[in-house]
Amino acid sequence: MAALTPPATGPSTPTPSPTAAPVRRRGRPRLWRGLVGLVAVVYFLGPMAASVLFTVDVPNEGFTLSSYSGIFGAEGFWSSLRLTLELAAATIAATMLLLVPALIAVRLTAPRLRVLVEVLCSLPLVVPAVALTAGISSVLRWGPDDFAGTPLFQTFNAIQNPGFPVVLLLAYVLMALPLAYRTLDAGLRALDLETLVEASRNCGAGWPRTVVHVVLPNLRGALLNTAFLTLALVLGEYTVASILGYQPFAVWIVSLGGSNAQVSVSVSVLSLVLTWVLLLLLAAAGRGRSQRTARPNRRAAAAPTDAALEKP
Repeated sequence: MAALTPPATGPSTPTPSPTAAPVRRRGRPRLWRGLVGLVAVVYFLGPMAASVLFTVDVPNEGFTLSSYSGIFGAEGFWSSLRLTLELAAATIAATMLLLVPALIAVRLTAPRLRVLVEVLCSLPLVVPAVALTAGISSVLRWGPDDFAGTPLFQTFNAIQNPGFPVVLLLAYVLMALPLAYRTLDAGLRALDLETLVEASRNCGAGWPRTVVHVVLPNLRGALLNTAFLTLALVLGEYTVASILGYQPFAVWIVSLGGSNAQVSVSVSVLSLVLTWVLLLLLAAAGRGRSQRTARPNRRAAAAPTDAALEKP
């Protein structure tokens, strides 16, 4: 009976009142956060503001937007932009077709090869762009001499076509491998890939349909991130294209700076703004998808509670 007797509450153990005011915790100092935010804004937006001021404040003319209005009529603008966008689209497609099936196959059939695939995809980070371009130039120089009179001679000429240089596409795919691998691998780690594939295969779907209709929709965020990073890489790449003698958008901007510096800076500002807009759209698309997937989960969690309330 003594074990069933509740302990007495003495004056030394006060009972908490249900109406007692909550204890206020000491908040984090907002001064440091504001200072860090101010430094970040000045660091990122300061050069941008100086560039815009340089393009709109012309000596002996004052405020003018002639540098921006003359962008679309500048010689070589449309051709270089078209070449860059074509290379970007081809690089994104080639990178996806190369990595997505390989990573899915490695994760499902040979998990021990993940370390080897990671090392191979990370090798372009070790090799500088100048060294990579020097190797490509050496191969392109001795190739036609050694393979003259063979079908490979036409291949070497075809991959160096200025209209669409395949050699640049191959170099961009190599340079995009580390970024694309990290992004896609993180997306695959967030999935229960074995369960998804097994459920799809048990329902009678083949491997192509399983990958296209089951795996890829769940990798939408990772695919969007990979596409954006690859696009930003191709838009800003200068070293490889300049050494090999091609003129995509970044090389055209630098060459334009020798004749018209203000138009060159204006194009740089617009390209940077375009990159930021793409990043914001990507973030909005990912946030919207996460909210859409969270709503059914909340409804499913609340359904048993509603049913229990309606039960007599």
